[in-house]
Amino acid sequence: MSARAGETFDIARAVADIEALLTAPLPAAGPTEAHGDPVTGEWTVTTGQGFRIVPLWEGASPDDGADEAEEAAEAQLAALVGELEARWGGHHRVAVHVALLLREHGEPASVPALFEALLDEDCYGDLSAWGPVSAQGRWVAVSVGHSDGDAPLVMAAVVSDRPIVAPDPPPWL
Repeated sequence: MSARAGETFDIARAVADIEALLTAPLPAAGPTEAHGDPVTGEWTVTTGQGFRIVPLWEGASPDDGADEAEEAAEAQLAALVGELEARWGGHHRVAVHVALLLREHGEPASVPALFEALLDEDCYGDLSAWGPVSAQGRWVAVSVGHSDGDAPLVMAAVVSDRPIVAPDPPPWL
């Protein structure tokens, strides 16, 4: 679970969070580290070499109303993407499933740290990415998804100091 569990989606807050990410420090080196709220332990941020990931919103577990919950989350993401496109122009789609397949088939060395971090936080949704969008050459991406039917839907934002692109697919794919 993330620190955003139970909050109502607010597009203005999501955009403000993304703007704050653009100026947040990004580690130049070092391990990937997930951090939680000091009281609840719920996920608040993951940092790694050149990137930062934060939850923007977390819905309830879609269990019984999976289709409706996913449709509502996708509509919220579409509204956010529309707002970001008004600022930065069109986005490009970055598939996350290649990283997941590489990981599941025992090829974790082929999975970039950013994608490992996304998968570790159950952020399995494809990314809508822009970049570079700042004078510092930063890239931004947003997604919504979950790891399985019992997991809550999570909308997350990524800021990176390098291009956000999917890993190359393996020859067997």
